Amino acid sequence: MPRDSGQTARLVRRLRWDELDAAWLRSFVELARAEDLEGAGLRHRPVRCGDPSAALLVGTEQARARIVARCPTVLAGLGLMEIVFAAYGGRCHGKPLAYDGQFVPADTAIAEVEGPAAELLSAERILLNFMQRLCGVATRTREHVQALGSSPTKLLDTRKTTPGFRMLEKYAVGQGGGYNHRLGLFDRIMVKDNHLAAGGATASRRLTELVVRARESRPDLLVEVEVDRLAQIKPALTAGADIILLDNFCLADLREAIPMLRGEAWSEVSGGVSLATLPHIGALAPDFVSCGGITHAAPWCDLGLDWT
Repeated sequence: MPRDSGQTARLVRRLRWDELDAAWLRSFVELARAEDLEGAGLRHRPVRCGDPSAALLVGTEQARARIVARCPTVLAGLGLMEIVFAAYGGRCHGKPLAYDGQFVPADTAIAEVEGPAAELLSAERILLNFMQRLCGVATRTREHVQALGSSPTKLLDTRKTTPGFRMLEKYAVGQGGGYNHRLGLFDRIMVKDNHLAAGGATASRRLTELVVRARESRPDLLVEVEVDRLAQIKPALTAGADIILLDNFCLADLREAIPMLRGEAWSEVSGGVSLATLPHIGALAPDFVSCGGITHAAPWCDLGLDWT
């Protein structure tokens, strides 16, 4: 169908922290705690669980520390501090010194934490694991957004996320300046190349029929069609696709394809997207460019807990 500006809120979003399920976050953290203290995941659990190193300390001894970003970092996941500490007894507490989405230089203290030394030491690694991962995604996303320069093109994530971590990683993408594409299979009809092949829809007429069927089955959802050659664009437009995903198009073909879509459907570029190619893609000004690497290839940021 013709591109409609009223669809914008349904096309992309930035997941907010208050949209995450608190009960799910608690269970996720408790699973991580059980891995560390109880050997969760092993067929035969240890006979004696817990942290024998921290147990050497007097349990009531109070300690204070700072979480420090040891490298330039975009912050994400500060809200996890209290959730993690609650899983370890609830006597430790954290105070943010910065905020999610903030870019901080190396050696910046981003939070103060305090509580019984034994509990703080036991919780340290799990807390840092979560935060290092999310800060890594946010920081990697920022680098890709900056590579687009002044282009109006929006950077999108994909479903190439760490199993179980998806909503947290997508939240982190937003903190880095990117946008969330689909949160899952449930919120958009995505007709990919394998759907077309499985439906025998490689010919123009069959492709159109499949897209029409998709629209009729769920009129409440936007329909996106992945194409890998120029000849597939017109049939997808004829069928009324809302978004056309130009998959692994070379720059020459993108120069031809993107003008074909203006005013007709939203354009998304995917495949071969990197820090090196983003400036060239951005210069062509598609509506969106999606990149799995901002999640699946994001390095962890270096955060440390420094005793004070």
